[in-house]
Amino acid sequence: MREAMLYEKTADNCAHCNLCAHGCIIKPGRRGVCGVRENKDGILYSLVYGTVIAEHIDPIEKKPFFHVHPGSKSYSIAAVGCNFNCQFCQNHEISQMPRSTRMIAGEEIQPAEVVASAKKSGSKTIAYTYTEPTVFFELAYETARIAALQGIKNVFVTNGFMTGETLETIKPYLTAANVDLKSFRDEFYQKRCGARLAPVLASLQKMRELGIWVEITTLLIPGLNDSNEELKDIAGFIAGLGKEIPWHVSRFHPQFKMLQTPATPVSSLHRACEIGRQAGLKYVYSGNVPGDEGENTYCSSCGNCLIERYGFQVKKINLTENKCLRCGTELEGIF
Repeated sequence: MREAMLYEKTADNCAHCNLCAHGCIIKPGRRGVCGVRENKDGILYSLVYGTVIAEHIDPIEKKPFFHVHPGSKSYSIAAVGCNFNCQFCQNHEISQMPRSTRMIAGEEIQPAEVVASAKKSGSKTIAYTYTEPTVFFELAYETARIAALQGIKNVFVTNGFMTGETLETIKPYLTAANVDLKSFRDEFYQKRCGARLAPVLASLQKMRELGIWVEITTLLIPGLNDSNEELKDIAGFIAGLGKEIPWHVSRFHPQFKMLQTPATPVSSLHRACEIGRQAGLKYVYSGNVPGDEGENTYCSSCGNCLIERYGFQVKKINLTENKCLRCGTELEGIF
């Protein structure tokens, strides 16, 4: 436990949290929406500082990042809690634990220990993932600061519901973020996630302004966010941010409170990818379909296969100094 960052004390010993777009005003003895920030006698504390619920070495492609050190390892950590309550969350056992049980589970570990383990593993990045890094910000910030000093890059896998102040604070140490753009309809965010769309779009724009490398993931759920109209809206928005931004269109599998919803047809993923390409996006990927051609990276100029993948495994890289071997076009990303 540690005093929280990015909050203000208000009247009656309340604490106004400015970490995420919920902007919780937390009374003494109460917690914020995330379930991991608690007001104790007028001081806001992070209950998960120095406590991780998950710690793994993953392929960077699993996050997914396809344009950040392809084929490398990413030391991945998470704490319990989330500021969303998505009905389709695949990690709901840990993301929703503080809400459903008020438990703060995990093993004690300090930021320097995380960095030491990442360095020993040969990982080029530390990923703050599995739940929502915004809500374990103090742990992520201090770990990222130490990691950056030792030449290890830091990446967020996030719902994007943080404030601009949060992004400005982490920016010196954050290399890249994969943001879940779950829908382009506010109704979806309110009903399915307990959140709002506008702050996510604002965060994506802010990340671009700050120079953070961005990749975007949309989990395609049959009948909810997979219409041609909505996919065109998402693709158009991404193209407006930058046509070089990778868009990962991932296959939904029944999870959590949506066990009766069928898995996404692969044909829907291909349709979404084509819509992305028609919008001018250079790199559109189909996810959760191992062996699909949509996993590969192709040159935006000549169509040559630059990175061949199978699932999370990189099978072949056809690049020289991040340039296409056939035509010399540079592949955008972090290498």
